[in-house]
Amino acid sequence: MNGAIVIDKPKGLTSHDVVNWVRKILGQRAVGHLGTLDPSATGVLPLLTGSFTRLAQFYADSAKAYEGVIRFGFATDTYDAEGKPTTTPVEVALKREEIEALASAFRGSFEQMPPPFSAKKIAGVPAYKLARKRKDVSLKPVTVNVKEFAVVDVTWDRVAFRARVASGTYIRSIAHDMGQKLGCGAHLAELRRTAVAEFAIADAHRLDELEAAAQQGIAGNLFMHPRNLLPGMPSVTASREAAGMIRTGRAVNLPELSQAPLIKVFEGQREIIAVARRIAGTLFHAGIVLAGDDQAVGAGFRVGRG
Repeated sequence: MNGAIVIDKPKGLTSHDVVNWVRKILGQRAVGHLGTLDPSATGVLPLLTGSFTRLAQFYADSAKAYEGVIRFGFATDTYDAEGKPTTTPVEVALKREEIEALASAFRGSFEQMPPPFSAKKIAGVPAYKLARKRKDVSLKPVTVNVKEFAVVDVTWDRVAFRARVASGTYIRSIAHDMGQKLGCGAHLAELRRTAVAEFAIADAHRLDELEAAAQQGIAGNLFMHPRNLLPGMPSVTASREAAGMIRTGRAVNLPELSQAPLIKVFEGQREIIAVARRIAGTLFHAGIVLAGDDQAVGAGFRVGRG
């Protein structure tokens, strides 16, 4: 089965755990996720299956949306509720005005230090593996971009928030840094991802829903319609002759899309058969050909950042 499905990741499972469950449910090996969620977090985990796994490169820099709760009063070593306290707990009674003022420092572009318990690599080793062994974790700050950070509610020592961030932004670090600025410590108490690129929580399905659908032979009904994938990339429906050329790796003339650098090529309404790059004028060549179950042919190409 080739396609994209959004899973509502439950708390307690790693993103890789979800991938393994879906592999077993669908009975196929080619399954991958678009953006890791911490085990304690829930929500949108988009999965690509079969030959569609080759589309992952187009989602490397996808923006993400979250909602969650930050608890003030003490910090933890993991920057979330799963970790051990690193500061002495203190009682706090937050005021909406001070939190609104504090939140303003975490909007736009700024330098952020990733959490020591993260997938960032140090000499090829994930930081969390070193942190678990209590070894020195020396990470460098990175520039992140927070498009929205809205304070939804302030209740005693907890702040409910809504955020939209660029790829590479750690919500846990925002929580930790807010606690440092306020001088009382803080950590991320709850986190739910509500969107990744075009994949939204409204499109998400529980693992038990997918399993039930697979048992009935209708798992495909839960997958995203291919026309809704990569909405920022123009699409064209190829003629039978052009589709045949694309499937065999030959260049084709597509006059209706003369200006687009990359396009999605469909055969019929539902079958996306390739992502093609414009060579010159109206001539396109497929960098990725999606053909047949769990197979993908074509030379491929790398997509630049930005």
